[in-house]
Parts: sequence; C-alpha cells; structure tokens
Amino acid sequence: MKTFTKAALAVAAFGVVAGNAQAGTLQDVMAKGHVQCGISTGVPGFAFTDDAGNWQGFDPAVCQAVAAAIFGDASAVKYTTTTGKTRFTALASGEVDMLARNTTWTFSRDTDLQFEFTGVNYYDGQGFMVSKDLGVSSAKDLDGASVCIQTGTTTELNLADFFRSNGMSYEAVPIETNDEARTNYTAGRCDIYTTDASGLAATRSTLDDPSAHVIMPEIISKEPLGPLVRHGDHQWGDVVRWVLNALITAEELGVTQANVDEMAAGTNNPEINRMLGAEGDLGAMTGLPKDFGHQAIKAVGNYGEIFERFIGPSTPIGLERGLNALWTQGGILYSPPFR
Repeated sequence: MKTFTKAALAVAAFGVVAGNAQAGTLQDVMAKGHVQCGISTGVPGFAFTDDAGNWQGFDPAVCQAVAAAIFGDASAVKYTTTTGKTRFTALASGEVDMLARNTTWTFSRDTDLQFEFTGVNYYDGQGFMVSKDLGVSSAKDLDGASVCIQTGTTTELNLADFFRSNGMSYEAVPIETNDEARTNYTAGRCDIYTTDASGLAATRSTLDDPSAHVIMPEIISKEPLGPLVRHGDHQWGDVVRWVLNALITAEELGVTQANVDEMAAGTNNPEINRMLGAEGDLGAMTGLPKDFGHQAIKAVGNYGEIFERFIGPSTPIGLERGLNALWTQGGILYSPPFR
C-alpha cells in the first residue's frame, strides 16, 4: 500500500508539473510582452546586428515571426546571445523562451537534455576550410593538422570520429565563438577551421580574400539545425513549430510578404485560407490569434524570401538552396499540412 501510495503521489506530482509546463511559456510571453530568444554570438548572414544595433538574420527571423504571430509585432523580441557552452543552460533555466541558432537536432539533446526541436530550418553538414596555400584537396590529407574547433558542439565530436576512423591525428585549438575562430584561423594559429558548411561559407565571406580559402568537398556529418524549446511545454512547442511551418508552406503555396494581405482576404485555395485565418480558426488550437500565419509572413516573408535575403546566392554568403529547396523543387524542405 505504501509503495502504491508513493507511486500515485509521484504520478500526481508529475501531472501537476507537466500540466503547468504545458500552459506556461506562451502565457508568460504574453504577460511580459515579448519573446526572449537565444541566438548565437554572431554568424554572418545567420545572426548579426544592423547599423542601428538591431539583431537580424536567418535565425532571428524565426523569433521575429513567432513574435509577430503572437503580438502582431515582429519587434516584440529580446535577444540573449549564447555560445555552444551556454545555450542549453540558458534554455533549461528559463533565461530564454526558445533557441534559434545553429543547433543540431540529436538523440541526446532531444532525450537526455530534454529539449524539443520544433523543426528544421536548415539542413547542413560539417565541413573543413583551409587556405589554398596549404595545398590540400581533401580532408583526408589533413593528418597532423591543427584544427580550430568550437567546444561544446557536435562539431567537436564529429571531428574526433572522422580523424579516428581515418587513422589520422590532429591538434585541437579550442574556441567558443565564430569571431574567435576567424581570428585564430586568419592569424595562422590553426591550419583548418571546421564547423557546419554554412558557417564556413559565412566566415569565408568576411575574410580579406575569400578566394584564397577553400572548403573541402567532404561533408562528414548530418547537421539538421532548428529552433528548440523545453520538453513538457507542448503548447509553446506547437506555437514555434507551426510558425516555422507557416513560413515553409507559404513559399510552397506562393504566399509572399508582398501579397499576403491580399491573400488573407480569401483565395480559392483552402489551405492558404486556413493558414492565413480566412477560414476556420487553427490559431485557437494553440492559443494564437486566428491570423497568426498572416502576421508571421507579413513580418518576415516566407522561407524562401528569408533565405534569399540573408544567405542566398545574391548575398556575400552565397549559399545555394541544395537540400533546403522545397520538396517540389528537388530539396527535402517539407511542412505538414495546415488542416
């Protein structure tokens, strides 16, 4: 009986905690009037400050879309910069409501660290950048090289796996931020800089002579990057998830920042109408306004517009869509239906 009673009390206590978690973050965000967003310390194109000191980029745009969905105001965001070491503590402790930065969805982060990834906004993979003067054409020619590597990341673990599996050795030069990596790499303190290939392209764009540096052809890992929240807060997870999905679906269905107001009045496409709030009330299912999709897209544009604005081929970053093209255009980017 005592064992049963203790077990029952434990289940009941868990239910109370879980119930509170489920109804927590969205209400807290609405009460304080802004989303507290954890971002990186800065990666060109992905997260940077503009001339006015405001955070912009591919990752902050997700936070701005969430703020617009909730408040109708994309500026209702405050930012906390985090490193590879500090990001998870900031989220777990409640210092931030969500993370939107180059964070890879992995088994242990999902289960052991108890975070919920709400989707993938960039499919990436780890690569290597070296100076052309080094005279190598393959990552397998890097035996004995010194490597700038961000600590507390999957990159660090992947590097060890790659060198071990290929019977090679390396000297690690630990760094914590992208700026620190660039400084050490350009000063010659490491032969190689390794991180997600998108990050390498971003860093190379800031070097004095980008053409003097080459990104090796090998991609040694899968790095699905996306926003994440704490486990247990299912309502808040749904908010972030379906705002991201709205940006992806909008591109697929031809809804843009320029035409979303017109389309929000009603179209002959039922899914567009549901997403923008012209039919039904999907927003009510997550505690959001009926027009949450309309407000998010109006604020930041659809996924393709965000990509092109900050990191696409016409920017200094120069990234092609690749895997991040829509599933209808040869990529794997895909949103569940708004139904």
